Amino acid sequence: MKRVAVINDLSGLGRCSLTAALPVLSVMGVQPCALPTAVLTNQTGYPSYSVQDFAPCMADYVAEWKKAGMSFDAVYTGFLTGEQQISQIGEFLQAFRTPETLLIVDPIMGDNGERYPTFLPALCDRICELALQADVITPNLTEACLLTGVDYREIVASADLPSQAAAIGRSLCDRGVGTVVITGIHQNDHLLNIVIDHGKVHEIAVPCIGGSYSGTGDLLASVLCGGLLNGMTAAEATKLATRFICAALNDTVAAGTDRNDGVLFERHLSMLLPV
Repeated sequence: MKRVAVINDLSGLGRCSLTAALPVLSVMGVQPCALPTAVLTNQTGYPSYSVQDFAPCMADYVAEWKKAGMSFDAVYTGFLTGEQQISQIGEFLQAFRTPETLLIVDPIMGDNGERYPTFLPALCDRICELALQADVITPNLTEACLLTGVDYREIVASADLPSQAAAIGRSLCDRGVGTVVITGIHQNDHLLNIVIDHGKVHEIAVPCIGGSYSGTGDLLASVLCGGLLNGMTAAEATKLATRFICAALNDTVAAGTDRNDGVLFERHLSMLLPV
């Protein structure tokens, strides 16, 4: 069985980060090994939450997993709350990454043209450094612009937004990233995901369903990770992820679920079972 180290936060409320990644990867026949970056009472979209930085404990995972002789087919990183966590990820990669290990980075920094309030420039710079070491990254359009220094407002005002977004993705590939999946680009009544995979561009459009919900990016990145480890192409895995998320969103909207609670994906996990 393939094994992936999932380095992400653990939120008690809100279907996101580790609580989204672990069931998705498990049902896809991949063993997820969780390494928390932070522990939160609830994800950061709620009006109030408490967070504990787990960076001081991350080195223990490296030491104990080395003693256990662990190896990983992939390392997948997500939400980070501080620069020390990125330093710990660097030590983890030094200990466990081999030329065969797939590194997937979800460079969470912002949305809608703005950095998240707690993501100061120094932290974003370190996330950019990590992302450029990756084989696969899954930024939204805001994060893709932050990674490249492109003006978000100019991009969204472009007459040909998909081509402009693809050009950003290609520039990241030119800097060493193998595959870039730019997620959640608004195009009229659709959301567009653009996959740039070793020079080839794939546009995957889905209808807009409801509003913005917590955890959809985590679900997409997790399905992408599982799909790649199961031999799918990045475009195939992204298409599977969008079908899965759309099915969950339909249920979520029908149930009137609060956006902070995330999407009702659990009953649709069977869609991800390997054929």
